[in-house]
Amino acid sequence: MKEIARLADVSLGTVSNVLSGLPTVREPLRKRVQEAVQSLGYQPNQLARGLRRDKTNIIGMVISDVSNPFFAAVVRGAEDTAFKNGYRLFICNSDNDFTKEQTYLREMQTYLPSGLIIMTSNIQGSLTLAEEYRKAGSAVVYVDRLPHHWTGDTVTSMHEDGAYQATKHLIGLGHKRLSMIGGSSQLTNSGERVAGFRKALRQAKITLKPEYIQEGKFDKESGYQKATLLLNMRPQPTAIFAANDLLALGALNAIRHFGLRCPEDISVIGFDNLDVAEFVTPSLSSVEQSVYQLGAVAAQMIVDRIQGDTGPRKEQVLTTALRLRASVAPPPLQDAVKRVGHKPSRKN
Repeated sequence: MKEIARLADVSLGTVSNVLSGLPTVREPLRKRVQEAVQSLGYQPNQLARGLRRDKTNIIGMVISDVSNPFFAAVVRGAEDTAFKNGYRLFICNSDNDFTKEQTYLREMQTYLPSGLIIMTSNIQGSLTLAEEYRKAGSAVVYVDRLPHHWTGDTVTSMHEDGAYQATKHLIGLGHKRLSMIGGSSQLTNSGERVAGFRKALRQAKITLKPEYIQEGKFDKESGYQKATLLLNMRPQPTAIFAANDLLALGALNAIRHFGLRCPEDISVIGFDNLDVAEFVTPSLSSVEQSVYQLGAVAAQMIVDRIQGDTGPRKEQVLTTALRLRASVAPPPLQDAVKRVGHKPSRKN
């Protein structure tokens, strides 16, 4: 601000009044200050100034992929809770592009949000901006994808236990050649699901080659591509655990294109239990997490903080449950031998 005052040849008080939008500044002085601001490329910290002056009824929310039904359900939970409490949700979609996410986080400061819900595309990268919001007095909650060094409020699900229960069920049906399609290893929710898958394998003393665990993205295209790799492996897996339902749907498409049947030739389990899971063919078994509640709980945390809750950090972990449908069955017997290029033996 000193540079602006020097360039415009006015007092710091005049600069402050112009930047604050006060009508008391004479027009010639206002114009000089505005020209100096433009010349210097100055961007005031609207977030800190605005929150010191007054709270707004806006809660910002950054999500990774608006086309993913999972995020739509989380947003609905957050929006319903915010609206019920007199707040309005401002939604930004990053398309899993961290540069775009950073731009939203910076530009959203102009709207002076009283709270911020983050479902980040980059676990550690958003921390600096999130801390800026907190220091300015804005309530911040991370949902589902949690930075390792974040000390604020969080809402997530029992990702590891959900994956463990799904894998344990497949093993209980007799599957030994299992495989998994995960999301990015940089995301904590994906890492925890891989950990649950591995835990079930260890307990059953099942050893897999590393390539039977594929890392992809949380979308159908990635599910198709990674399932294609798995189905070309020898021996071929008899079950695929996918780290979300979109990956599982892509895997089902790959299975059909290989001329195989689900679950007769290969079983599939997803994660999230989206509404679409019941209506595909075969209906998709999936680990259910309370997707709507993720958003609702996060928004309620924000509302509570705005309204004066100064208590310790809140870490809400929601339960998961395995929902079994038609996509899971015991492994094939003779078919498993045929797929590796051998004829089944005959008894004399």
